[in-house]
Amino acid sequence: MYDLLVVGAGPYGLSIASHAAGAGLDVRVFGRPMASWRDHMPRGMFLKSEPWASNLSDPRGRYGLAEYCARNGTRARHGEPVPVETFASYGLWFARRAVPDVDERMVTSVSACPGGFELITEDGRSLRGRTVALAVGVIPFIEIPAALRGLGTEYVSHSSGHRDLDRFRGRDVTVIGGGQAALETAALLAEQGTRVRVLARSHQLNWNTVPPAWKRPWWESARAPHSGLGCGWRNWFYSEVPGGFRRLPEPTRARICASALGPAGAWWVRERVESRVEVLLDHEVSAASVVAGRVRLTTVGGASCGPGFETDHVIAATGFKATSERLRLLDPELRESLAVNAADEPYASADFESSYPGLFLAGLVTASSFGPAMRFVHGASFTAGRLVRGVRRSLRRGPAEPVVPAPFGERERRAPIGAVNR
Repeated sequence: MYDLLVVGAGPYGLSIASHAAGAGLDVRVFGRPMASWRDHMPRGMFLKSEPWASNLSDPRGRYGLAEYCARNGTRARHGEPVPVETFASYGLWFARRAVPDVDERMVTSVSACPGGFELITEDGRSLRGRTVALAVGVIPFIEIPAALRGLGTEYVSHSSGHRDLDRFRGRDVTVIGGGQAALETAALLAEQGTRVRVLARSHQLNWNTVPPAWKRPWWESARAPHSGLGCGWRNWFYSEVPGGFRRLPEPTRARICASALGPAGAWWVRERVESRVEVLLDHEVSAASVVAGRVRLTTVGGASCGPGFETDHVIAATGFKATSERLRLLDPELRESLAVNAADEPYASADFESSYPGLFLAGLVTASSFGPAMRFVHGASFTAGRLVRGVRRSLRRGPAEPVVPAPFGERERRAPIGAVNR
């Protein structure tokens, strides 16, 4: 039986596995390395995060993005966006050097068993571990507006569902959303000759500005320090003190997670959108149907909204919603035992342990506990060290002592005492 089984081989899963191996744990990690960047982002996209805020984490800090770029004759400089292809290659390089062998099989289910957990892989094999870390990324949590659901993938897809956009050449595509995914997808479509428009609920698009120089007068840094999530003291707190964020009252955390770092386009994509893409603001899709092989959209909003229009395909760049209900690889009994908040987001302890002993969480699903940093690669460094510390405590604690979550709202659910044989 392994000490730790890591489900997911993206930045969080690889970082956790590296720290676990460095701590001497018997660890195994599952999943296609860097799958989101290799399989779910079109060619030509760039990272929105600064290069120095896009490092995966190993215990000795030897395998950062700048080190990879230096070894491969490329650049990782402040203020210069990194191509997605470069970042994916960096993650594979990190996996080869900092992580025990990655098992590329997908995990189809996780259930409790005596002494720990049982994982079933896509080929039906069973493995057991005393603890499990779920680092499943964002793909399980895709969010598509209710009006668009059920039309079929021929007509509606999520922005994360495209490795390339060639299938849309010469067609008419409508992109829903006003954030970076929507705007960069639209720019790439327009640049390949697709007729494309963006529908956004907001009254205006928000654009990030060019970041200030890395070296600048001390008073400018004091007024608005750099951080992994952008300049300013508020962003610095979210980025560099996730443990402090977790100490905030739950309603405050929920409000911040719903509003902080909202939809915005990167400065380097603005001209590409404004020069080529039709943008319809204050539009929200209220109904959609397929008519003669095309999608007919009805919108509501400002005075400019008409009776609707038709398009060949809709790409919903509408983000992700990390609820416990969408952790479908968890056995239903195990999933239903998790303590959650009013938004059905699972509880995570100060060491990223769920309310079920030995089951740890990482990445987007912990944003309601640790803040906006968990939506970005930058949060992997804090997560990896803290989570592995929690795993070691869990292994010392043994199976008899349950995790007792702090108050987490009126709708909190707790694992029934003795519900499973641990």
